[in-house]
Amino acid sequence: MSLAVVGVSHRTAPLDVRERFVVDAQASAAALRRLAAIGCTEAVLLSTCNRTELYMRAPGQHPDAGVIGARFLSDQAGMPEADADRYLYTLHDDGVVEHLFRVVASLDSMILGEAQIQGQVKAAYERAAGSNSGDFVVGPVLARLFETALRVGGRVRSETKLGTGAASVPSASIELAQKIFGNLSGRRALVLGAGDMSELTMECMRGAGVRDIMVANRTPARAEELSRRLHATPVKFEDVAALMREVDIVATATSAPHAVITRAMAEAALGPGRRTPLLILDIALPRDVERDVGELPNVFLYDVDDLSQVVEGTLARRRSEIAVAEQIISEGTREFRSWYRGRNVVPLIRELRGRADELREVETARALRLLSHLSPADKAAVENLTRQLLNKMLHSPTARLREAAVDGREGEIAEAARYLFGLGNGSELDDDAPPNGGVHHDEG
Repeated sequence: MSLAVVGVSHRTAPLDVRERFVVDAQASAAALRRLAAIGCTEAVLLSTCNRTELYMRAPGQHPDAGVIGARFLSDQAGMPEADADRYLYTLHDDGVVEHLFRVVASLDSMILGEAQIQGQVKAAYERAAGSNSGDFVVGPVLARLFETALRVGGRVRSETKLGTGAASVPSASIELAQKIFGNLSGRRALVLGAGDMSELTMECMRGAGVRDIMVANRTPARAEELSRRLHATPVKFEDVAALMREVDIVATATSAPHAVITRAMAEAALGPGRRTPLLILDIALPRDVERDVGELPNVFLYDVDDLSQVVEGTLARRRSEIAVAEQIISEGTREFRSWYRGRNVVPLIRELRGRADELREVETARALRLLSHLSPADKAAVENLTRQLLNKMLHSPTARLREAAVDGREGEIAEAARYLFGLGNGSELDDDAPPNGGVHHDEG
């Protein structure tokens, strides 16, 4: 096989399993070199919180690229191959193309239409291309595949509404904040908790322009680590009540079994003289904020149920755009398949033209020896005439060969062309066969 993708994603494995497969950006270059050492000539490694996937191309004389990838990911996760196989999926050839295009268009994302995946795919491709050295490269096939995928993703985002609106609880919370405050640039926020939901909320805040973010957690080390990564300020949990007076937004996502923000704390935060609203985003289960806090004047309280309604409305609108996105993906898949299949006849076309030009040169030289009385300009005209005749005669066979490749008939047409023109048997193409349309799934 030529193209393969092996991976694990949110569709096949829980978070604690996916975490074992993750390869961070700093380690990706070393990972690609390890792949080269075990026989994979081209590879792009995509690793996010929701998926780790290896897109590979290996020459025919090497083991199946899918086998190489599965072995590599099993080693990466520190799992026996038999255990890793429960979570891994493998696709080949046309299946690889369609899968990557769906990934970059965010149709395969945990949150339909999320915007981050396009940048993550682009960064993974650029890291792989930037690691080109020695005998390991991202060659023309993977380069064309990823560049086409990024164009498809761009079209989906520009020609559909798949990415509009808030489609996650954190993004919905920021959308509501913008409705209350307008531009969030310069606003201050306090985040309680240091888990995944708090991290996503902070990322959304940063993207919306929130200037200062403070993080409080019962375990200070977690707050400090999260603050380092997201350029926030860690604060003590016991100072939360006082700090609420200084901020515009409080987002809380702790795992506490009881309320951590009481009505008395919110009343104190409003204090005399405060004129700006206080937005409290309770994205914890069970809830972190006492219910009657929302009854206070100038306090806007939203919990998970409120935010989930915003998300569901957005997802319903996004789902209505799937058909258009699928059409764009189909067009991109056909474009890549045509290019890929067309590569298979390029050596034959080159050989046909080369052989014909050799004959042209021999016969033209013979004729010019008999026409030695011609001037240099006339001889040049004869040369030009023979080239033009050759190009016109070969134009139709060349076009037919390319059309046959697009239609998947290049094998039979190429064989006929080699027989008719007395060319070689084409064995040099065996290691570069185009996708045959077959897809193999090994999904656990």
